[in-house]
Amino acid sequence: MIFKTTKYFLALFPLAVLFSAGQLKSQPLLSDSLTLGTIISEVVQNHPLVKRGIEELTTSDAKIGIANASKQPEVDFTSSYSRIGPISEITIPGMGSFAFMPKDNYSAGVNVNQTISDFGKTEKNISLEKQGKEVNRQSLEQVKQRLSQAAINNYYALVYLQEAIKIKEEQLNTLNEHLVFVQKKQATGSATQYEILTTQVRISAIENQKTDLETSHEVQVSHLNSLLGKPEHTKLQVKIDLDLKLPEIRNDSLISSAMQNRDEMKLVRQRGKLAMLHYNLTLSQNNPVLNAFASGGVRNGYIPYMYDPRANFVAGIGLRVPIFDGKQNKFRLVEAKTAIEANDQETEISRRNIIDEVIESESGLRACQKKVDQSALQLRQASQAYDLAKARFDAGVITNLELLDGSTAVSESRLMLLKSRIDYTVNVFKLKSSIGERLY
Repeated sequence: MIFKTTKYFLALFPLAVLFSAGQLKSQPLLSDSLTLGTIISEVVQNHPLVKRGIEELTTSDAKIGIANASKQPEVDFTSSYSRIGPISEITIPGMGSFAFMPKDNYSAGVNVNQTISDFGKTEKNISLEKQGKEVNRQSLEQVKQRLSQAAINNYYALVYLQEAIKIKEEQLNTLNEHLVFVQKKQATGSATQYEILTTQVRISAIENQKTDLETSHEVQVSHLNSLLGKPEHTKLQVKIDLDLKLPEIRNDSLISSAMQNRDEMKLVRQRGKLAMLHYNLTLSQNNPVLNAFASGGVRNGYIPYMYDPRANFVAGIGLRVPIFDGKQNKFRLVEAKTAIEANDQETEISRRNIIDEVIESESGLRACQKKVDQSALQLRQASQAYDLAKARFDAGVITNLELLDGSTAVSESRLMLLKSRIDYTVNVFKLKSSIGERLY
């Protein structure tokens, strides 16, 4: 009897489920499964936040063009007709009456106005708009980085859930086979109702866990569909890649790299330049403006043939010097200076946050590496314990439930190792992001 029971359990618990740390590989997924690189590429190209950022760059180009247009002359065409009455007339005896203007007046002409100098105000405005474009460009880079991080988190959450569901399915298959086995043993009187109920309780618990995992998987797939812009019920799978290695970076260079490369620091620096340019432009708002103007065309009303159209022109130079604006510019300068000081504080806030993120990411990565090593050791120990349990079961020392405990420990250890490897990989990306390395 012991020999037959042993043969059954050798079939029931195949050695293929005993993965070592170096053998933990996922089963091949569908050929249309998505890689992480594909997901990130699609997200940073097609996400509405990215497209909106691109449109903002186009708007910035238009603003630069508007600022440059101040250097060009303004040309317009005007024409008019007016009927005047009464008109001034003089009567000379023996000669008749003479009018000083016609009753019907016509005019048409082309007007040209050209700014000669506004003493630097236009150039400062152009520089301000160009810097505004750089701020928008850097904001777009930050959006892409954040979307990439969101895609990475979503991708590895799906990796874990896909593999965890497979492991739970393996556990359920094993438990269901065990349930059939103990039911047959009960029919022969060699198993008790306790063994059946215990197995059924375990099956119920694993089914609940599997249901929770499947629900989480559906939610994560929905998030991925949202990132990719696909219909919400699209079924997606991801390919598994856990072989990411951390690049060689000296610990003492992490923070300096972050300060140099993080989008947040680049953005506050660009905004600082923008605030300073805005202040300089405000300083120049009351600068004099020297301009030239010219107008030429035809009109009537010239004595003595007042109804005949005649060519005419006017040309000159004008100077506008603001004297008093109700202290408006004074308060604009206070506002602009406050913006500079506020950006300085924002720079300090970003610096502190980045230092915290770098230290947190570095510490988290070290902890994840320890968990990977510990989980791998735990899996090896669980596998060895299961081998010993099989030998003891073959010798009739332990029950089949105790052998089942060993199999469950192996499955749970596999799941724990998978999770720790995923956590390590996610933290590698997190550290890369914290020091400003591009994720896309």
